[in-house]
Amino acid sequence: MGRGKLRIYLGAAPGVGKTYAMLAEAHRRVERGTDCVVAFVEHHDRPRTEVLLHGLEQTPRRSLEHRGAVFTEMDVDAVLARRPAVALVDELAHTNVPGSRNAKRWQDVAELLAAGIDVISTVNIQHLESLGDVVESITGVRQRETVPDEVVRRADQIELVDMSPQALRRRMAHGNVYKPDKVDAALSNYFRPGNLTALRELALLWTADRVDEYLQQYRGEHGIRSTWQARERIVVGLTGGPEGRTLIRRAARLAEKGAGGEVLAVYISRSDGLTSASPKELTVQRTLVEDLGGTFHHVIGDDIPAALLEFARGVNATQIVLGSSRRRTWQYILGPGVGATVARESGPDLDVHIVTHEEVAKGRGLPVARGGRLGRSRRIAGWLVGVGGPALLTLLLTHIDANLGLANDMLLFLALNVAAALLGGLWPALASAALGSVLLNWFFTPPIHRITIADPLNIVAIAVFFGVAVSVASVVDLAARRTHQAARLRAESETLSLLAGSVLRGEQTLEALLERVRETFSMDSVALLERAGDVDPWVRAGSVGPHPAERPEDADVDMPVDDHLALALTGRVLPAEDRRVLGAFAAQAAVVLDRQRLVGEAEEARKLAEGNKIRTSLLAAVSHDLRTPLAGIKAAVSSLRSDDVEWSEDDVAALLEGIEDGADRLDHLVGNLLDMSRLQTGTVTPLIRAIDLDEVVPMALGGVPDGSAELDVPETLPMVQVDKGLLERAVANIVENAVKYSPDGIPVMVAASALGDRVELRVVDRGPGVPDESKDGIFEPFQRFGDAPRGAGVGLGLAVARGFVEAMGGTITAEDTPGGGLTMVLTLRAARGAPPDPTARADTAAPADPTAHAAP
Repeated sequence: MGRGKLRIYLGAAPGVGKTYAMLAEAHRRVERGTDCVVAFVEHHDRPRTEVLLHGLEQTPRRSLEHRGAVFTEMDVDAVLARRPAVALVDELAHTNVPGSRNAKRWQDVAELLAAGIDVISTVNIQHLESLGDVVESITGVRQRETVPDEVVRRADQIELVDMSPQALRRRMAHGNVYKPDKVDAALSNYFRPGNLTALRELALLWTADRVDEYLQQYRGEHGIRSTWQARERIVVGLTGGPEGRTLIRRAARLAEKGAGGEVLAVYISRSDGLTSASPKELTVQRTLVEDLGGTFHHVIGDDIPAALLEFARGVNATQIVLGSSRRRTWQYILGPGVGATVARESGPDLDVHIVTHEEVAKGRGLPVARGGRLGRSRRIAGWLVGVGGPALLTLLLTHIDANLGLANDMLLFLALNVAAALLGGLWPALASAALGSVLLNWFFTPPIHRITIADPLNIVAIAVFFGVAVSVASVVDLAARRTHQAARLRAESETLSLLAGSVLRGEQTLEALLERVRETFSMDSVALLERAGDVDPWVRAGSVGPHPAERPEDADVDMPVDDHLALALTGRVLPAEDRRVLGAFAAQAAVVLDRQRLVGEAEEARKLAEGNKIRTSLLAAVSHDLRTPLAGIKAAVSSLRSDDVEWSEDDVAALLEGIEDGADRLDHLVGNLLDMSRLQTGTVTPLIRAIDLDEVVPMALGGVPDGSAELDVPETLPMVQVDKGLLERAVANIVENAVKYSPDGIPVMVAASALGDRVELRVVDRGPGVPDESKDGIFEPFQRFGDAPRGAGVGLGLAVARGFVEAMGGTITAEDTPGGGLTMVLTLRAARGAPPDPTARADTAAPADPTAHAAP
């Protein structure tokens, strides 16, 4: 049996027609003979939607009682028993009424899919979990019913049901969405044109992203490399120069012209390591592109045009933005340049934009190369000119009838020598000088075709020629070397400057720093290793990249910081000249590691300070709250022992009752203080086992007056995984607190219900309630809310209760009671093998409005 398929109709707001479209699709399938039933569809009294339900089989709903009212939910068991081919389930994000089989409707849908039933459902964009904050900032309404994005993304089909804000508002004004008495309020609040436009844009963009995922998956499965221009995706080629900011802004403007356009900035560095690009400038450009909503990518490739095109086609880009070349005119003799090459090789599927900027034709520094001061292509060209050039020149001069004279011949050979020096450096120039001297002697110096030279002046001329050629080659080589050193020093200084700035600002994490090391030196992985002692094994304090080194000796490059700390890099061997910069990075990594540990120690110090605060509060509690019952007990005992007064039996009983009450208060206060001490020191070790709530909760109510609390714990509830003693103490504290604040004559309600693999226990009071901003504060130690009298306790009851519940793997939260008051919700884990009874109910659970998905 295979898994069923999920189809979702996605809308921007209630009323756009999702349910109508779903029912129309059901009618089409029924006409084609498909076994299709309505598992749950809510028409909300919309006439046209209700009409579409006619003619479709509907499974019976399940009725649940909740707070004195009866609600209906989808009967999952009935749908599974009916086993249709397709089930219609409306409102995917809906929260089920307490006592249902699952807490959320999307969990019900997951069961149907697992049973092999295809499901068609609906959801609004505002109910996606990741968009909750965005929707709240737009509409001012926090969506309480949400569905995880992954549930919707896993759908086999997602169809957007779109409608313009104006059309939707007209539908509402005509009474097609809400009843007439709700239309005006909805149109002036949630359904304002601005809200609807923003929600519509969210829905369109989210759907476009999902479609893009489908497209990338299809292209990968079918090995498609050519660009499909389904969406504007613009790649910006960066060189690390200042013109990059102009290119990024230009690309962002291009992306804005196409809805949903995306900008990807890419910097391509050669695999030979540290580049001449300014790290500071690249950081600025990275920040700029991310601020504009794009992404920054670092790619390694020796052939920059090929790497850029490969990246662009890999991300299915439609446009490439490049800057006009910064090379001077004479430099074009070395090649057409990156821009021209990319434009020529891009083909018809990629548009290439060449953007002018202020740096055009201003030149650029020579790149810092690893294998030599000059690139490989230039060295090859130098050898060709230095060796082949003299041979071709000799062939040319010996086959034309032109007697230029020895001086002019030497000048021509010297010109080739200079060209070889400029292109290939020292060694091609020396080879050219040697070969040129031999050729001049053999072919152009009398006697011809003999090594000997008859005229002494010719000997001097050839010697001068050789000397000049060697000198020119040496000067050119020295200039190239100095340029190389200057470029390296500039790159190193900017890298170190940026590194120093990050040290002063303390803005880098260890992983970010290691990633910068990996990018700067073009390594595969970088790891910071440490060990406790000289003979202890190495451990990784942090790492980036695949397969980081486990020991310094396993790395291609290791940079020790001290005897117990080292930076290990894998990928290739670095030359010695890079180790100075690498050493600075290693030292910074040690600083960052120390800073992170200092932050941890500061956190420990903060906890110690909180402990001191608690001890101070404890002293205050002992000095006041504990002295009050002690004083009462002492006064009663002294009165009983007094011989001056003749006490009646009623007086004695009253004094003894006062002693007992004072002792009980002391026992309660001391118990809470001891419990809080155990929580603070981490010595609470729960003994978890399966327990029935009806064994624990009644015992926890023993400390409150009779009639002050009502209990509703069904016997059919599943067992819970708790520590019986800790749970009893936690429930007792919560109930006592609720009774303390409830008005006289109104009992506190204690009720339980099952929700999936959880069991909720709710303690509901009708007291003054607590504002939202203070709900977390009431669980802090030694806190009393509002005008609670000093004699009411030391403020530890709820703090102890939360500590005990969390120690058992549960949670405790505070909610508003409908109609006023506070509801404490304890969520506990259900014991395995004990599924919740679907008939269990909780009269005091917070209501789940079945129409909440459509409420403005």
